[in-house]
Amino acid sequence: MSTAKARTAHAKAILGPELHDKLANTKVLLVGAGGIGCELLKNIVLTGFGHITLLDLDTIDLSNLNRQFLFKKKDVKQSKALIAAQTAGPFNPNVRITPIHGNIKEPQYDIQWFQQFDIVLNALDNLDARRHVNKMCMAADVPLVESGTAGYLGQVQPLLKDRTECFDCVPKPTPKTFPVCTIRSTPSQPIHCIVWSKSYLMGQLFGEDEEEAAGELDEAEKQGENAQEIAALRREAQAFRAVRSALRHSPTLSANTSISAAELAFTKVFQSDIQNLLSMSDMWRTRSPPVPLDFRAIMDGSFDLKKEKERVAREVKGLRKGGRVNGALGVEVEQEKGNTEVGMAKLKEAEERVKEQVNGGYDKKQTGVGTSANVAGLKDQKALTLKDNLELFVSSANRLATRLQSGEDTISFDKDDADTLDFVTAASNLRSAAYGIDGKTRWEVKEMAGNIIPAIATTNAIISGLIVLQALHVLRKSYNQLRNVHLQFKPAVPLSTITLSPPNPQCGVCRDTYDLVLCDTARTTLGQIVKGIMGDDEREVSVFEDKRMLSDPDWEDNIERTLESLNDKPNHPIDAPPFILPSPLPKPPARVKPPPRSVSPPPTGAAAPTTPKRSINIIEDENGVIEIDPTPRKKPRIDTAEGNMKRKLDELENGEGSPAKKRKLEENGVVILDGPDDQVEYIVVDD
Repeated sequence: MSTAKARTAHAKAILGPELHDKLANTKVLLVGAGGIGCELLKNIVLTGFGHITLLDLDTIDLSNLNRQFLFKKKDVKQSKALIAAQTAGPFNPNVRITPIHGNIKEPQYDIQWFQQFDIVLNALDNLDARRHVNKMCMAADVPLVESGTAGYLGQVQPLLKDRTECFDCVPKPTPKTFPVCTIRSTPSQPIHCIVWSKSYLMGQLFGEDEEEAAGELDEAEKQGENAQEIAALRREAQAFRAVRSALRHSPTLSANTSISAAELAFTKVFQSDIQNLLSMSDMWRTRSPPVPLDFRAIMDGSFDLKKEKERVAREVKGLRKGGRVNGALGVEVEQEKGNTEVGMAKLKEAEERVKEQVNGGYDKKQTGVGTSANVAGLKDQKALTLKDNLELFVSSANRLATRLQSGEDTISFDKDDADTLDFVTAASNLRSAAYGIDGKTRWEVKEMAGNIIPAIATTNAIISGLIVLQALHVLRKSYNQLRNVHLQFKPAVPLSTITLSPPNPQCGVCRDTYDLVLCDTARTTLGQIVKGIMGDDEREVSVFEDKRMLSDPDWEDNIERTLESLNDKPNHPIDAPPFILPSPLPKPPARVKPPPRSVSPPPTGAAAPTTPKRSINIIEDENGVIEIDPTPRKKPRIDTAEGNMKRKLDELENGEGSPAKKRKLEENGVVILDGPDDQVEYIVVDD
C-alpha cells in the first residue's frame, strides 16, 4: 500500500467513503491557536479536513510552551497562527492551511467572508470574541462548534441557526467588577489589592496621565459612591504628579538627599495616602483602619506591624471622639474642618526637590537598598516578608523607571513581563499588609492579576477530540446525534451529554433577521435604507452599528445623514444606483407579547373552599396596559367587648368554635340555644 493510501486508510474505514471524500473539499475556519487551538488543528489536519483557515491575533509567550505543543522557545513573540500552520502542515501534505494573523472582529471579516466556510470551530478564550463569532455565524447561517476549558472542566456545544440555541440564547455572567471606593480606599480581600496595583497604581506611575483616573472618579460619583472618599481620591491623584516626574527623569531626586524616586513613591502611596484616609474617621467605624507604612523603619527592621495596628486603632478612636491628635498620623488632624491634607508636607518638599534633580544613576549607597541577591533570587512560590516586599518594590520600580527614561512612553501590566509582575506583587502585598489582609506569592499574584485559569493539556486534548466528533455529525447532517458535551471533575462519570435546546424566542441574536444591502454610502442616507427595508411597515425602528446607536424613534438626528458621514465604508460601484435592496425583502417577525395570565375558575364540589375567591377582572387596552380592579378593603375588626362576644357567637353558630369556647361562654352566663324554637328555663335563686 502506498504511503498516501496508508495515511488515510484508517480514517476512511472509520468515517466511511462518502464522509471521508467530503472532508477533502470541506472549508473550515478555526478561530484561535492557543491551548485548544493547537490540539484542534492537529486533529482536523490528521482527520483530513482539506481546506483550513486558521486565524489568531495573539503572539507566542514563554508561558504557552507547557501545553501549546506546536510552538518552541525560538518561536516566542511570533504569530501563533503562522507558526502553528508551519508546524502542523507537514502532518498531512494533502491539507491546505491558510494562516491569518489578525483580529476576527475586524470589518473585512464580514458576513460574506464567513459564508465561504462549511463550518466554524471556536477555540477562543474571551467572551467578547465568542459572542462576535456567534453573531456572524448566525447571520451567515454557518454551523458553529463552540468550546471552552477551565482547569479540569470543559464544554463543547454545536450551534446551528434555527435548530439549536445560539451562544447568546442563554445570558452569560459578566466579569466581576469592584466599586472604585472599595479598590481605592477600603479593600478587604487580596484581589482588591491586586486589582488596585495592576489597574490603578501601575497606570498612575507608569501609564497615561491621570485623565483616565479622573474619568473613573467622575463615573463613580455618578453611581452615587461616597462623595467624601471621592474628593479625597481626587486630591490623591493630583499629588501623583511629583512622583511621576521623578520616575521619568532620574531615580535620584537630588545630590544632597537620600530620598530616591522609589522611596518617594512608597511614601506617597503607603504613608501619606493612608494617613489621609485615616483622617476620615467615619470610614473606620465598622472596619479596621489601615496602618501607614514607614520606609526607613521597615528597611532597618524596627517596624512592628502589630504594634502599629494597635496604635493606629487608638488614634482613630480618639479622632471619632473629637479634638486633635498629634504625631500618630504624621501631623495634626483637624476633625471639625475635615482637613485631609495629612502628611503631605513631606511630599510637597520632595516635589520641590524634583526641580533640582541631577543626572546620574541610582546610588545604592544613598538608600541602603538595591537589587540585592535575595530579591533577585526570590522564588515564585516563596511567601514574602514585609521587608522582602519593600525591597522588591524598590527594585521593580527602579527597573520600570529605567525603561521610561530609555524611551518607553507608557508601561502597562503584562503577566509575562517580569518587571511589571514584580511591581504588582510587591505593591499589592504592601497594601495587604497595611490593611491587615493576607499576602500572596508571586505565582498567586500572577494567576489572579492575569485572570489565569490553570490550563491542563489533557483537558484541551479531550475537548479538541469532542469538537471533531460534533463537527463530523454536522457535516454528515446527523442533527439528531448532536449533543452538548460537558467534561466534569467526576472520575465515575467524566463526560455528560445533554440534548440540544431549541432557540430562545426572545434571543436578540439568532432570532434576528439578517440580509445584505449594496449601497454607495456617499449617496445613500440612513433614512432611505430604513424606509427601503421596512417598506409599508409602520413599526418604530431603532438602528445600531454594533453597540453604537445611529437612530431611535426619539432621536432621529442621523436619519437624513449619508452613511459615509456615519463612517460606513462603500460596498457598491459608484456608477450603479445609490443602493440595491435584497430581493425578496426580509420580513422581520413581530415580537409577540406574552398573553395575559388567565385566572382559572374556583373549584366546585367537595374541594371548593368555604369562602369564594375574588375573581380578577383583567382588561388589556390597545396600548397593552392591563387594568386590575382594586382589592376590596376588609371590614374593620371590632375590638369592643360586645364585638368580641358577637364574633365568638358567630364562630359557634357556623360550627367553627371549639367545645372549650362553648364551656367558657356558659361559665360567663351565656346560654347557647340549639335552634330558634328552644326554650330557656330560668331558675331564680333568692339569696
